[in-house]
Amino acid sequence: MNSSALDQTDREIIRLLQQDARLSSKEIAARLKRRPSTIFARFNRLKELGYLTGSTVLIDRNKFADLMTVFINVQLNDHSCEALSAFQEDMAPHPEVMECYHTTGQVDYVLKVVVNDMAAYKDFLVKKLTSNLNVKGYASHFVIAENKRELAYPMQHLL
Repeated sequence: MNSSALDQTDREIIRLLQQDARLSSKEIAARLKRRPSTIFARFNRLKELGYLTGSTVLIDRNKFADLMTVFINVQLNDHSCEALSAFQEDMAPHPEVMECYHTTGQVDYVLKVVVNDMAAYKDFLVKKLTSNLNVKGYASHFVIAENKRELAYPMQHLL
């Protein structure tokens, strides 16, 4: 099932859950003027089809002054499918790596890394990133201020 198979009610359920994953089927039903049993069934269907994959609590990053966010542009030596997959698999288990994107352009990957301090960042670079023999080079971009962080996908614009 692709996203074009989602109807307006499915999209609205996803939009509401992205705003507050704690909403009950009854609360969503009230907002959408639908029966709770209908919303509950649709919610379960969306989970079974993989559109909904868990829930999380977001922290206020400003409450944690000791967190450093760094975006790292990574260039690789080898661009074969095997080498790309190996790099992704190598980065995935590291808790510092919050996001990993395979990109086009002058860099192969963009990593979002969160650490406590510069010593932890150096440790990540030396022991985890540059120890990968396929890493040709990298450029680090330290976040000075977080002006906008939106994690919910804009359903009305995407589907």
